[in-house]
Amino acid sequence: MRDHQKLRVFQQADALAESVYRQSQCFPRGEEFGLTSQVRRAAISIVSNIVEGCARSSETEYLRFLDIAYGSAKELEYQIGLCARLEFISAEHFEELNQKCAATAKSLCRLIIVLRQRAPCQ
Repeated sequence: MRDHQKLRVFQQADALAESVYRQSQCFPRGEEFGLTSQVRRAAISIVSNIVEGCARSSETEYLRFLDIAYGSAKELEYQIGLCARLEFISAEHFEELNQKCAATAKSLCRLIIVLRQRAPCQ
């Protein structure tokens, strides 16, 4: 099994999830079950799928969970932008979250590409 804590992408996703949780505490109360819940779920999905993928024994399953994590990262990118447009977060906090999210998505994409190139032909 793989040690997820050694992966840079895990560390990035973990820091992103923490930042999302901190920033979303300031969202309007009426968004508790709306956008607040959605951005938190997307952020947690990224890091959780990395962890779960690392726990799988096959490379195919590992890649499937990384693909899901990547999809959640792209979903979160959109949601962070929406939060900024709705003025739930400041421009400064948008830049911070957007940068972390983009870096995480980019790292996931690179890892997926490397693992697919390494995988035996099926």
